[in-house]
Amino acid sequence: MLALLAGLLFSLASGASWRGVRGQESPPGSRFVCTSLPLDAAPSGCPLPPVPMQGGALPSEEELKATVLQLRETILQQKETIGNQRETIRELTSKLSRCESSPGPDGKPGTGGWRKELGKGKDTMGDLPRDPTQVIDQLSRTMQTLKDRLENLEHQLRANVSYAALPNELREMLQRRLGDLERQLLSKVAELEDEKSLLHNETSAHRQKTETALSALLERVSELEKGSSAFKSPDEFKVGLPLRTNYLYGKIKKTLPELYAFTVCLWLRSSASPGIGTPFSYAVPGQANEIVLIEWGNNPIELLINDKVAQLPLFISDGKWHHICITWTTRDGMWEAFQDGEKLGTGENLAPWHPIKPGGVLILGQEQDTVGGRFDATQAFVGEMSQFNIWDRVLKAEDIMNIANCSTNMPGNIIPWVDNNVDVFGGATKWPVETCEERLLDL
Repeated sequence: MLALLAGLLFSLASGASWRGVRGQESPPGSRFVCTSLPLDAAPSGCPLPPVPMQGGALPSEEELKATVLQLRETILQQKETIGNQRETIRELTSKLSRCESSPGPDGKPGTGGWRKELGKGKDTMGDLPRDPTQVIDQLSRTMQTLKDRLENLEHQLRANVSYAALPNELREMLQRRLGDLERQLLSKVAELEDEKSLLHNETSAHRQKTETALSALLERVSELEKGSSAFKSPDEFKVGLPLRTNYLYGKIKKTLPELYAFTVCLWLRSSASPGIGTPFSYAVPGQANEIVLIEWGNNPIELLINDKVAQLPLFISDGKWHHICITWTTRDGMWEAFQDGEKLGTGENLAPWHPIKPGGVLILGQEQDTVGGRFDATQAFVGEMSQFNIWDRVLKAEDIMNIANCSTNMPGNIIPWVDNNVDVFGGATKWPVETCEERLLDL
């Protein structure tokens, strides 16, 4: 089988070389017939073409050069042909090797696999005849079929290459594709620009809302910082006025509305004599003595409303904490005085039918001769005070008792006692205090 393959390959190479040297093609309908030769035999059946001679003499140098160039061209052509057919030869070699090692139906190697491998399921060659001449003819036809297939493949390859090399069609196709891509890209860029614009508008609106919320929050924090209490509870503090001067005082930031009744309650501790001075005063434009609580010299404690006077039966100059409440109503000018939860006195005709004027100034510890000023040191309060609250109604006696014995906490609805509502001036102090506990210590 190997000898048969060698003869086959040698015949192909010799036939191709013959055509290349002579420059002639084999006549139509012709085919190659390969004869099996021994490995050591001379290829007498495929003689080399004779070198042309002139007059039986050796060829000249020019003829030799022409022959060499012609052979070189032939070699290049054969090299290209061999390269194109190399894969086919390699495949045939592999298949022949497998067929050589595969046993046939008669038990001999190299027979059964021949038709199977070459045909791959198709009986390409049919049953091989037993006659060697017929076998050679069959092989020749098979090789011619393979050669035709190779030529068809080369033709298709050249056709594909020529089609791909058309520059105008390729350029038009590329331009169409590029145009489509450009339109898609411009559309996408336009969409992104629209989204960017919408996002910018939404971001601006969101930023404005956020800035507004932050501004409101900062204002609220500032208010809390300004009004934050340094004490455990915003109402657990006292104002201390240690000296009788005309410059120590406290001031209530809020003012009073127009009132037709009121209740004023506060805790006091004073041992000054004679008289405790002025615990608080309320002045309005045109009337410095709109509301005043004062004990001046050896006089009893007095309540002034619109410069009208009522003497109160209160006694608080013993240096101990006392809870004081005073009620008043414009109807008939009725008033009541409470000390430590007990009502000690009542009266009427104190500025009857006079409403308390709004927009005035509330001062702790000084009596005002003008609105917010012209204090007199002889009328100043000396001591401590806490829980100064004002309501716009007359509290019940029961409520006043509960406040005095610390069983309830009722901040004033008009003026509550809170840290951020009281300012001190001239050396007056604010200290933490729990009034009820200090009162128990005084008992």
